[in-house]
Amino acid sequence: MKRPRTGYAYLDEPRGVLAFAHRGGAFHPEIEGLENSLAAFRHAVDLGYRYLETDVHVTRDGVLMAFHDRVLDRVTDGTGEVARLSRDEIREARIGGRENVPTLGELFDTFPGVRFNIDIKAPGAVRPLADFLAAREAWDRVLVGSFRPRSLEEFRSLTDGRVATGAHPREAAAYAGLPSGRLAAALTRGGPVAVQVPYRRGRVAITTAGLVRRAHAAGLHVHVWTIDDPAEMHELLDLGVDGLMTDRTDILRDVLVERGQWED
Repeated sequence: MKRPRTGYAYLDEPRGVLAFAHRGGAFHPEIEGLENSLAAFRHAVDLGYRYLETDVHVTRDGVLMAFHDRVLDRVTDGTGEVARLSRDEIREARIGGRENVPTLGELFDTFPGVRFNIDIKAPGAVRPLADFLAAREAWDRVLVGSFRPRSLEEFRSLTDGRVATGAHPREAAAYAGLPSGRLAAALTRGGPVAVQVPYRRGRVAITTAGLVRRAHAAGLHVHVWTIDDPAEMHELLDLGVDGLMTDRTDILRDVLVERGQWED
C-alpha cells in the first residue's frame, strides 16, 4: 500500500514505517520506571529510533516540561501539580528516584537529529509550545496532537499550518465512522494530516481496513498507539498503517527488522 504524501517533511521524508518510542519506550526492561526521562529517550535513540513521543505541560513560570501526568506523584519522588510548580521546584524531583524531569528544550538540544510527536496535555501549554517552535524554527521536527479539540485548534491557528498535526477525537471519529475519506476531509476542513488512534477500545476495533483506506484516500497517515504485542504489530502493518507507537521499543524494532521495514 502506497503511503500518502502530506506535504510535511516530518511525515514524507522517511521511506518506511514510522516507529515511535512512546515516552522513550516506557516498558523496555532496561529502563522501566524511567518514562519521559533523558535516559529513556537516549536508550531509544541508541536503538535507532528517530521518532520520539512525549507529552507536554507548562510550569507556573512558563517552562515546557516533557511529562505525561498532571502531577509529579506517580513517576517521581516529588509531589504536586506541574502547572502550580516552578521549573526549579520540579528540578528537585526525580523520575524513578534518579532522573530529572526534562524540559522540552533539553530534549530538542540533546537529540538534534530526532523528531518528536508531542501531545499537548494542558491548555496552558498551547501558546508556549507555538512560541517555542517559532523561536527555533522547528516546524519540521514535530507532529502535534491533543485530546482537547480547543487546544489543537488554537495551536493550528497560532502556527498557521506550518506544523503537522494529528486528529483530535472528533476528527478521528469522522474517519472511523463516515462512509468516505472525502466526506471526512470535508467535515474536518483539512485540519489533521494524521489520524492517531488505538487499535481497539475494549472489543471494538478502532483501527480497521476501512479507516486506513478512508484516511489514505484523504491523504492522511494512520498511526496506532500503544502497541507492545508483536502479533498486533504484524496485524496492523498488514493493514497498511503508516506508524506504530510502542512502549516496547525492542519488540517493535525486531518486528520491523523481520519484515524489512526498519530504517537505520
